[in-house]
Amino acid sequence: MSDNGTIEKEEIFSKVLRAGRRTYFFDVRATKANDYYLTITESKKFTNEDGSFHYKKHKIYLYKEDFAGFNEILKEMTDYILDEKGEEVISERHQKNFKKENEEEDTVESAATPSAAAFTDISFDDI
Repeated sequence: MSDNGTIEKEEIFSKVLRAGRRTYFFDVRATKANDYYLTITESKKFTNEDGSFHYKKHKIYLYKEDFAGFNEILKEMTDYILDEKGEEVISERHQKNFKKENEEEDTVESAATPSAAAFTDISFDDI
């Protein structure tokens, strides 16, 4: 049973993307009328102070009538980010063992760049 109380059928087709502490589940499901829709679930692992852990999940339901608009905007947004910032993950620059190809540039850049704390835990809610 889902969070909103509706019974969800078995997945028809599923894919999983593991990304560090986050896991993304892409599941094709069937409606009562046997039409298909997509659920995208983000599951993020959190560690409690006692060492145990729990997961927080966020789910999006995406129906066929919204596919074209969703795909168009998603592509536009991802292209914009890559065009503006490239493919390098900026937070990697702030890891202790990260070595930039040109050390001189890295020294100048790190002086003007915010600390690693500013980049550590970004979620979809922050975007």
